[in-house]
Amino acid sequence: METYQNILAIVDPSTDEQKALKRAIKLADCIKNKGNSTVTVTAFLSIFDFSYEMTTILSSAERDVMRQSVIKDKEEWLQEVIDKLESDIDTVCQVVWHHRPFEAIIEQVIEHNFDLLIKGTHQHDKLKSVVFTPTDWHILRKCPCPVLLVKDHAWPENGNIIAAVNVGSNEDEHHSLNAKITEEAKQLSHLIKANVHLVNSYPGTPVNIAIEIPEFNSTEYNDNMLKHHQQAMINYANQYDISVMNTHVEEGLPEAVIEQIAQKIDAELVILGTVGRTGFSAALIGNTAEHVIDQLNCDVLALKPEGYISPLAEA
Repeated sequence: METYQNILAIVDPSTDEQKALKRAIKLADCIKNKGNSTVTVTAFLSIFDFSYEMTTILSSAERDVMRQSVIKDKEEWLQEVIDKLESDIDTVCQVVWHHRPFEAIIEQVIEHNFDLLIKGTHQHDKLKSVVFTPTDWHILRKCPCPVLLVKDHAWPENGNIIAAVNVGSNEDEHHSLNAKITEEAKQLSHLIKANVHLVNSYPGTPVNIAIEIPEFNSTEYNDNMLKHHQQAMINYANQYDISVMNTHVEEGLPEAVIEQIAQKIDAELVILGTVGRTGFSAALIGNTAEHVIDQLNCDVLALKPEGYISPLAEA
């Protein structure tokens, strides 16, 4: 994608696989093959060892020398990792000393205007599921640029990309985010040669209405809701020249519907929006995007609404 000229890939020091860095280079290679030779990948690692900060018998200058020595060792290791990938993509390494990894990562995004952040997820062997760290959630909520969370699903040619939209809403914010998600999906589909699918969910009959109003016709209500969302989806797909055959409208919670369709079509990537909710409400309510991400077995690209400002940029 032409807007992805400056990509930040987060390095995981606990593994040799480095799927985020590999995905970044693959994506950069696709961009370069489309005629853009200016794309750059930065392999980023945030490190911290509390024991170095507690070495009170050493002076501040001596502790700084120790930290710089550790950073230098990690830089050499990271450069070896990059060299082994044998890529012709311009890839640089960056290692910083920071006690809060998510802050170090987002500060890099803000300071260097990265267009895309790519981070790998962890697989829990015993549970056979993906485990998200607090760093992942902080990044999703507070990173101003698009965040691509990489899982283990491959990106085959002629694969499927899901754009998760809300076509039944009349709110301007949803319309704007729908457009951003769909345009991102279409551009990526051209870049990696994939098919775009639109997915939309709608709520069923509210249980309290069905109970409190006996004469309420829940079947008719559901039929009308389905027709409304199906027609809205057809109109929306036509705007973006997407085949109606690649549209999916289902009753249910967004996280359940998106997961169901992703499994059905074996999607390699789901693109969705996140409102970036922070604070107490985030701890209690969570976020639809986060519920979706937690259940999917494919990569997820999370986008912020237009005008979003990271709380770290405001600090």
